[in-house]
Amino acid sequence: MTATFETALAERVEAMADACTRCGKCVEVCPVTGPGGVNAEPIAVISGIIDILRTGDGPEASRKWANACVLTGECIKACDYGVNPRFMLGMARVAMARHRDEPPQRRRQGVDGFRKVAREVTHISQMQLGDELLARLGQKPGGAAEPETPPDFVFYTGCNVLKTPHIALLALDIMDTLGVTYQVLGGPSHCCGVVQMRTGDVATSGRFAENTMDKLARSKSGQVVSWCPSCHVQFTETTLPTVEKTRGSKPFEMTPFMLFLRGNLDRLRPLLRKPVEMRVALHRHPGLKGVVEAAEDILQAVPGVELIDLKQPAVGMMSNYFRALPAYRRELQKNELDAAERAGIDALVAVYHADHRELCAHERDYPFRIMNLLEIVGASMGLHRDDHFKRLKMLQDVDAIAADCQDLVAQHGLDLETTRQAIRAMLDEQPLPLRGGSLSTGG
Repeated sequence: MTATFETALAERVEAMADACTRCGKCVEVCPVTGPGGVNAEPIAVISGIIDILRTGDGPEASRKWANACVLTGECIKACDYGVNPRFMLGMARVAMARHRDEPPQRRRQGVDGFRKVAREVTHISQMQLGDELLARLGQKPGGAAEPETPPDFVFYTGCNVLKTPHIALLALDIMDTLGVTYQVLGGPSHCCGVVQMRTGDVATSGRFAENTMDKLARSKSGQVVSWCPSCHVQFTETTLPTVEKTRGSKPFEMTPFMLFLRGNLDRLRPLLRKPVEMRVALHRHPGLKGVVEAAEDILQAVPGVELIDLKQPAVGMMSNYFRALPAYRRELQKNELDAAERAGIDALVAVYHADHRELCAHERDYPFRIMNLLEIVGASMGLHRDDHFKRLKMLQDVDAIAADCQDLVAQHGLDLETTRQAIRAMLDEQPLPLRGGSLSTGG
């Protein structure tokens, strides 16, 4: 009998727990044990994680460590036995959710979480783009037609980058200029299942993920280039290895976009024709191996760019993973912004969309720009996309943003009150308050 996704995942978790020697090295190197209040010996902490995996409960220090995880990945490098402690911590959080909540509640929370993501992605993207560009991103019926011949790869956007669509559009523009072929898939209709997994609804998460996985497995190279690091980890550490157990093979390999771009740096360099005379600092998150280094190499290939090291800690997967550590997130962001001001840079440059959403409004109060790395690359290639998200967020007022977007809201037939809710969510995503204070956010 073929194992289900849920059964195969449980078997992987048990095998990982058996392989763990409980040496505690993963706990020792973790950068968030201090901010997370993990006050116990490393061996006791990792032993408690294994207890949680098997029973759904464990010591307080172990529960705190699991909840504080921001997916930095230092623990993976520290393990000498091929264990992925980051995967174990993710599954510990799932086990705690399943221990705490009954199945109907897990399903309801998963549905509510998915609907919230879908609603906000749809409204915030449609507040910025017309039908043609939404179709280019695969977000309109019939917009992203099935290619007649299989493309070089599938470009998987994930969901939330569509809130900052200029980033996704620049990625497509750059790939077009490189001459590669691709099919764009993403958005809520191609969910990775991470929202349902977080609530402990493993069965639904598996169905969503496998459905999306089958759509992604369509390139002639067997390659998927991913934008979102959250989706990347969900697929490469949870879905694909689990499906390999149920089906006997993985349907594709997945590569982060920054690693793809650096892998094509020899083709990219001749296209970087215009000097970009800027002193820039990179907002760094090392959660995906090699991405920070790739981003640095790409920036240094742009003529005129001077890369400044602000000497700030690089922690986590993206800023929004610091949900359980809000004070630490504010501290990191304030220290970096203040260091950037002291260094006299022209721009603080992020890789990922979530970091851009949280940081961009600070451009109002600091003497430098907040940009995405692809804007720098694009400027050198003669490519430009307006950052409507930053422009809107810097208005800091629900009424002003709604008025600015009223034509597109009407064009797409968006519900006005739901649109205002999405705008409030946009403004509320501000972990570090603006230095000059927020303006009225409307009713």
